[in-house]
Amino acid sequence: MSVDVDKPAQPPADAPPSPPEPIRAIPVRHYGRWIAALAVLAVLFLLVRAFAAGNVNWGAIPEYLFNADILKGLRNTLLITLLSMVIGIVLGVILAVMRQSKNPVTSTVAWFYVWFFRGTPVYVQLFLWFNLGLVFQYIDIMPIYKDEWSDFMTPFLCALLGLGLNEAAYMAEICRAGLNAVDEGQTEAAHALGMSHGRTLRRIIVPQAMRVIVPPTGNEVINMLKTSSLVIAVQYYDLLQAAQNVGRDSGVVVEMLILAAAWYLIATTVLSVGQYYLERYYARGSSRQLPPTPFQRLKAKLSGGPNRAGGAA
Repeated sequence: MSVDVDKPAQPPADAPPSPPEPIRAIPVRHYGRWIAALAVLAVLFLLVRAFAAGNVNWGAIPEYLFNADILKGLRNTLLITLLSMVIGIVLGVILAVMRQSKNPVTSTVAWFYVWFFRGTPVYVQLFLWFNLGLVFQYIDIMPIYKDEWSDFMTPFLCALLGLGLNEAAYMAEICRAGLNAVDEGQTEAAHALGMSHGRTLRRIIVPQAMRVIVPPTGNEVINMLKTSSLVIAVQYYDLLQAAQNVGRDSGVVVEMLILAAAWYLIATTVLSVGQYYLERYYARGSSRQLPPTPFQRLKAKLSGGPNRAGGAA
């Protein structure tokens, strides 16, 4: 006995091919990420719990946030940071040009300067400036200035020389790297047009080198702000010194150190934002389209439109 079995209908030979079935993508599960996230959250929880259980007077931090002594120390810290970076950048540019010079005397002097100041700790340099009065009784610049060394070398000047001259050695290497990053053909083309060496540096080399110089210089400014806390060794009244004095007088030593750390964080955050936009400014000639800023991304998300790069937000 035969049994008829229904067979699926065959499409005609001239029928167009049916579209392929959509591919169903199954995401890969990363269990290691979840484990790592849980471990990090557990460590953060234990850290917060430890500080919460500790004998910390958290109310003293906002109470002394705008204390007159704290603000004076903050102002002095920002001042010494700014002036030290000015000295470091100006002298660093001069040293970088000296290193590039074909004059063996200037290049050797610049190399020795960088070798000495990069090879000795800034803490030692600060103490050296502070104690030079033990070997020099007077400072005598013949027709210009003469005074006792103790009156001349104030804590402010010790801090300024110690930080600024040390920073110049690092800025010299940063500037030299930026100058070397510019193709030699740029210099040759400028000289072929009759431009002098100095004018070539100002008009051609330095503007292009800024893209390489600005990012590490921004890092140096932030690092200088933190390194300025070492000037407490030469009795300069900075943020750390102010926090220690207020903490000792009020009995909240640890709280004032936390307050000092908070002010350092605020200042470095502001400097980081400024560095970000300064880098964008000098990157305009190298990138056809700059990535959107955080404000532009936020604005695009709120408006529902695509992210677009452009001028500073």
